[in-house]
Amino acid sequence: MKKILVVVTNHATLGSTDQANGTYSPEITHAVHVFNQNNVDYDIASIKGGKAPIYGTDIEGDDVNNQILTDEDFQNRFNNTIPVHQLKISDYDAIFYPGGFGLLTDLANNKDFAKLAATHYENGGIIAAVCHGPAGLLPITLSSGEKLLASHTVTGFTREEEVDYGTINDVPFLLEESLTRSAKQFSKVQPWQVFVIESGRVITGQNPSSAHAVGQAIIKQLNA
Repeated sequence: MKKILVVVTNHATLGSTDQANGTYSPEITHAVHVFNQNNVDYDIASIKGGKAPIYGTDIEGDDVNNQILTDEDFQNRFNNTIPVHQLKISDYDAIFYPGGFGLLTDLANNKDFAKLAATHYENGGIIAAVCHGPAGLLPITLSSGEKLLASHTVTGFTREEEVDYGTINDVPFLLEESLTRSAKQFSKVQPWQVFVIESGRVITGQNPSSAHAVGQAIIKQLNA
């Protein structure tokens, strides 16, 4: 059975504010729903391990989000994330970074996950992320000394979407700018539309609405 490593944040607020945050629920639940439908296993890990912060759990009308959040197996995995130092990266066929603002504070500059991800990629693995999740790709440096993103086209949460969401003044940094400076190319579509880029084995989605499609892209590549 194929297995995906889902990497989530331990940071529970929006930047340095006191606004509750963490992983944005639909970005992990919709991807996990796709994994479950395709009989693909997954583990959830974080830098520190243990219970991870999550928000967006009260969205009305999102049946997939509600279904996964109330699933006992998912709850157990999310409340007991594996700490990075316990991971064996060769156990996984893909790495997936769901977004949420918390990630901008810890995973965006974490060397431990970056090192594991570099090894994973150089051994033929898939790396995927959605919304603010691509911030987790920023510190990944390959054994050649080149940044992973330097040779890839990516997308992620845009400046326009930050403005629409009211977070433009509270985020630790503007993701679109950082990706534009780091990646070979940054691409985007109109705010809130589903948009996914597959640049070889690097898969990125622009916003929460793109989580399902990112999950599907991962499965497609796993089955290729």
